[in-house]
Amino acid sequence: MRQRLIVGLSGASGVVYGIRLLEVLRRHPDVETHLILTKPAERTIAEETALSPAAVRALAGVVHAPSDIGAAPASGSFPTMGMVVVPCSIRTASAIAYCQADNLLTRAADVTLKEGRKLVLVVRETPLHRGHLKALLAAAENGATILPPMPAFYTHPETVADIVDHTVARVLDQLGIAHELSARWGEIRLPSHPD
Repeated sequence: MRQRLIVGLSGASGVVYGIRLLEVLRRHPDVETHLILTKPAERTIAEETALSPAAVRALAGVVHAPSDIGAAPASGSFPTMGMVVVPCSIRTASAIAYCQADNLLTRAADVTLKEGRKLVLVVRETPLHRGHLKALLAAAENGATILPPMPAFYTHPETVADIVDHTVARVLDQLGIAHELSARWGEIRLPSHPD
């Protein structure tokens, strides 16, 4: 039986992380993706990629309009394995933290938390001031996993795609989805360094 995963893309920089996650999940026939793509995310797609919002939507199994607060992901009776917001803006993280479910993305995230399902927020902002940190702490206290895209250099990335894949791999790990996107510590042959 296919499991459902809700994928939300908000307007933060780093939309490539969400696009790559959708690309990888297309190769997982046991995972049905439900995409919620916000209007600010559409703008970020135009600014940061050569893709159209329609091309990104085509990567998902099912697409829901962010204004459709009556869509299936708005209800706890719609079973899912969880939700990822990638990238997650501070505005979106704050709305989720303080239960401001005024669109489908934040409503689905709130439902995910109230049902005790996994919610991963790939927060893309730096530096963070106290207000940001308080909102992220509130989201974590409500049950969200805060997973900012932090590159790992022990994998010796050679391209930006390698760095993106490392973060997407960490997201998949959180959801228990098998992958071979990035090497793991203990499985990496480190280069020898001269004394």
